[in-house]
Amino acid sequence: MTAPAADGALSRSCCGSGGADGVDTGTAQELARLFRALADPSRVQLLSIVAAQPDGEACVCDLTEPVGLSQPTVSHHLKILVEAGLLEREKRGVWAYFRLAADAGERLGRALDRAVGDGARSPAG
Repeated sequence: MTAPAADGALSRSCCGSGGADGVDTGTAQELARLFRALADPSRVQLLSIVAAQPDGEACVCDLTEPVGLSQPTVSHHLKILVEAGLLEREKRGVWAYFRLAADAGERLGRALDRAVGDGARSPAG
């Protein structure tokens, strides 16, 4: 932020050095896509339900009741989670089964680290 100095010139004294670059545009777009996939509470709930299954997978038909949504709506949400790389889909006959992607947890952790890096971590103490 620039502020006028007493002599009318612009001064940057109120701001930090501004030397941090953050993520590049491509990375920001990739991260935004991942975060958008989790921006809907129903998708977070679906991801959690699939991850909690004893056999590690769930059929669309098993997911509609717990979230209180129609099958087409659940399928739409699951498609977004698959496209974001958080779930994997396997078609068996007329049904589709979903399981947590092997690296989903790691991808989410890395995404947060890339988005905020060390700047969001408070000093130990």
